[in-house]
Amino acid sequence: MNSAVALQTTLPILIPLISGALSLVLWRSRQLQRGISVLGTGALMIASVWLLLSVYADGIQVMYAGNWPAPFGIVLVADLLSSIMVLLTGITGLATAVYSLATISKTHEHYGYYPLMHLLLAGVNGAFLTGDIFNLYVWFEVMLVASFALLILGGERAQMEGAIKYVTLNLVSSAIFLSAIGLLYGLTGTLNMADLAVKLADHQDNPMVQVIAMLFLMAFGIKAGAFPLFFWLPASYHTPRVAVSSLFAGLLTKVGVYALFRVFTLIFPLGDSLTRDLLLGMAGATMLVGVLGAAAQFEFRRILSFHIISQIGYMLMGLALYTPLAIIGGVFYIIHHIIVKSNLFLISGLVYRLQGSYDLKQLGGVWRSHPMIGVLFLIPALSLAGLPPLSGFFGKFIVIKAGVEAQQWWLVGVALLVGLLTLYSMTKIWAEVFWKALPEGAAAPAQQRGGTSLMVITIVALSTMTVLIGVAAEPVYRLAEHTASQLLDSQAYIQSVMGVN
Repeated sequence: MNSAVALQTTLPILIPLISGALSLVLWRSRQLQRGISVLGTGALMIASVWLLLSVYADGIQVMYAGNWPAPFGIVLVADLLSSIMVLLTGITGLATAVYSLATISKTHEHYGYYPLMHLLLAGVNGAFLTGDIFNLYVWFEVMLVASFALLILGGERAQMEGAIKYVTLNLVSSAIFLSAIGLLYGLTGTLNMADLAVKLADHQDNPMVQVIAMLFLMAFGIKAGAFPLFFWLPASYHTPRVAVSSLFAGLLTKVGVYALFRVFTLIFPLGDSLTRDLLLGMAGATMLVGVLGAAAQFEFRRILSFHIISQIGYMLMGLALYTPLAIIGGVFYIIHHIIVKSNLFLISGLVYRLQGSYDLKQLGGVWRSHPMIGVLFLIPALSLAGLPPLSGFFGKFIVIKAGVEAQQWWLVGVALLVGLLTLYSMTKIWAEVFWKALPEGAAAPAQQRGGTSLMVITIVALSTMTVLIGVAAEPVYRLAEHTASQLLDSQAYIQSVMGVN
């Protein structure tokens, strides 16, 4: 096994684990913990860029733990999809770490914010890189533990209420996931995903295969925040510190989406199946329910939380259509959405710093007092709504074009309607927060602790990425195109894992 390959595939997991361990060792030094958080996430982003460039140039990279060949040993597999997701994790992690310097209080740092943040990043990257279905479950549980601890950090009443719903539904998802793994192992005698793809080809007529596929769809659908078991998300994502909300919004549901893309292209290829029909229905319902929920809200972060749900629907639509163009659109949309959604939550935190509330009725006048912040809001907001030339336009355009080519007219109609309603929600935030005058008796601004410039720098960086993805869409499209080709041709993945010792 090539040592460079082993290093490339393990660093995205090792770096946050080591950073978290150092944060624990240096528990008493607040400044060192803060420095480690930025240096660690910066190193993670560099390692993720290295990994993606290597995979793009040299093909799928496989690391065999202990030099045990698949399917007997544990493997880490980096293809283009997992490498892209790891890079997005690095970007989001670094943005969160820098933003946290200005927004996380000493109390929350004392409760273990930084070690938990690094543990969460390790769990996310572990889920993206594992080539074993049981280890995917293990990394999901690592994420669940870290995210639950971050969610209740501070112990406020709203946080505890949201956390109960969050952990309950996610534990249900984990139980379903583990049950599906048990049935799958009983049927095939293996847990390696590449080996599963080979062995399940001999069980296509077995009705148990369809049952197991349905269980995976249910488990990952809950994790992704898809219809109908999505209500844990808007009940919880607006309750923790805004840096935590941003990290959750960018990454956690996308791990569920990633698992759906991985399992239903490699292990249970959709084709013309009941699973595909259910995914199409879930995609439309997820888009519509999420955007209608957002339209009814008047709390900044709750609006954004419901929009996570609606935008997940576009990603599911890309997978469910199951054409090369649709998969390209789904991958492009994931790249766009992680950057945009994380940024919008960070902007909500900046508005809170200035005016002391997330309630739209208590906010106003930001455009007059801080026009730059208004511009920074418009970039991700209009991108989320799908206006050109921003990143969201190209993501929506590709997915909707794929729907037209597949003649899924009802789903195309839903996608277009949801785009208009998303624009309505973003316009509502603009009118209430930025355009109207600050109402009399509004909440007092949050206590200024300095560091506002760090918040702005982070938001500017993510907004710049949103513009660049739109203006320079072709390279991103080509990357998504190569990714879709790998996903739809599972033989490349199987041969890389099973054919190399």
